[in-house]
Amino acid sequence: MTQANQLKDQGNKALQAENFDEAISLYSQAINLDSSNHVFFSNRCAAYMKKGDYDKALTDAKKTVEIKPDWGKGYSRLGAALCYLNKYDDAVEAYKKGLTYDPENAQLKSGIEEADAKLRTQNNPFNDPNLTTKLAMDPRTRGYVNDPSFQVVLEKLKQDPSNISLFAKDQRVMTVLSVLLGIPMDFASPREPETTGKPKPKKEEKKGEKSEPMSTNQKEAIAEKDLGNAAYKSKDFAKAHKHYDKAIELEPTNIVFYTNKSAVLFEEERFEECIDLCEKAVDIGRENKADYKLIAKPIARIGNVYIKLKDFEKGIENLERSLTEHRNDVIVKQVAKLKKQIKEEKLKAYIDPVKAEEERELGNTCFKKGDYPNALKHYSESIKRNPDDARVYSNRAACYTKLVEFGLALKDVDSCLKLDPKFVKAYLRKGTILLTMKESSRARDAFEAALQLDPNCQEARTGLHDCNSAASKLNPEERRKQAMEDPEVQQILQDPAMRMILEQMQENPQAAQEHLQEPAIREKIAKLVESGILQIR
Repeated sequence: MTQANQLKDQGNKALQAENFDEAISLYSQAINLDSSNHVFFSNRCAAYMKKGDYDKALTDAKKTVEIKPDWGKGYSRLGAALCYLNKYDDAVEAYKKGLTYDPENAQLKSGIEEADAKLRTQNNPFNDPNLTTKLAMDPRTRGYVNDPSFQVVLEKLKQDPSNISLFAKDQRVMTVLSVLLGIPMDFASPREPETTGKPKPKKEEKKGEKSEPMSTNQKEAIAEKDLGNAAYKSKDFAKAHKHYDKAIELEPTNIVFYTNKSAVLFEEERFEECIDLCEKAVDIGRENKADYKLIAKPIARIGNVYIKLKDFEKGIENLERSLTEHRNDVIVKQVAKLKKQIKEEKLKAYIDPVKAEEERELGNTCFKKGDYPNALKHYSESIKRNPDDARVYSNRAACYTKLVEFGLALKDVDSCLKLDPKFVKAYLRKGTILLTMKESSRARDAFEAALQLDPNCQEARTGLHDCNSAASKLNPEERRKQAMEDPEVQQILQDPAMRMILEQMQENPQAAQEHLQEPAIREKIAKLVESGILQIR
């Protein structure tokens, strides 16, 4: 079995070097020697995906979870292969199944989000690739193509078709939808029944005619409501109740009077009565076909009652219920804030430094045994128990590196350094990861940072030597391409002032000497020269 593992390691190196055919061949040889090892199939699946052979990748992903059905990463491979084949529903199911075995797996969680987003996009008529052409061809929508304000609306609908509820009253959106779906514009309007007799003459409307005059009771009820409002504002709650009760007696079908009275009960902290009256207000509103805004208000008040009672789950449930009646931005923000608060409180309650250290030690034990998936579980649990311990992020980064998940490893190293900017080992780990990713320029920065903290660090010196060796093997085009992916280089080239200086240097070489007198500019130019972007003779 040692030979099979050696072949796998060689395959990993070939995969990192983007020699996909060689990697596939090496993994296949390993499988021939040991067809019961799920990692070999998983790695070959990754190679097939990199190559673009998604059908074969899917076959290997299925074999991976067949051999090791409780391995989260196998389902991550399966979900990714299904996504590449545009089978987003199946991909979501694969990711969800993986989470049942590995609930903290970040790849599975992000996979679900990505597959759901793809699914929404796939079923979104506003993402039609021929959208602009269709709109330009139809005389009803031709003018919308060059309308900047409507382009903003279209972008929101492209991102999420559920946003259509925000623009339901925008006739332009309805017209565009009609064009895209090929549905006539009157599809939402009930047709008048056909008659065989003569058409009825239209009833002439008198200018300034009002719909229906208010009855005496209605006028008196509104007057009582206004008196109740005044008493409520002056905190005279007994008087407010008296006027609202009179308004309800005069006009018992008006939801507003019940809602206003419930506000008084809320202030008096008579919460049970407040909930009952709000529910009654909702029923009254529905029976009398009240505006959705008016129905949403007492439902939101029920939510606020539960929040006062510290029953946040029921509070959020009712606030969201009110949003189904009418979208109120204030309520939307309130719900988001509450959810964030609850999440933070749960995380705080879960923090336990002692248990965190126990999990870290278990992770270290698994790591030494080469059981990286279980090491990853323990490190993730340790981070949840104590998210301020920089060491665990570094440990988990090492684990991700062994699992060839360099992006996640890099993210953990950055989190580690954010917590402890003087963690030399984290800089070394970052440099090694970046060097593996063939980003020698960024790797050099990491090793140099380590040397600044520890001038005698031999590992950092070795890393710098490896960076120089890697850079020397690159041809000018590869070197330039790598440099253009460096965020620091990108920032320098996007700086208007630096672009102007570079243009001056190109036109007038003497200008270079003048600009190099400025330390900040000299440092940026040195970076461009070092990366191969700029040559100075």
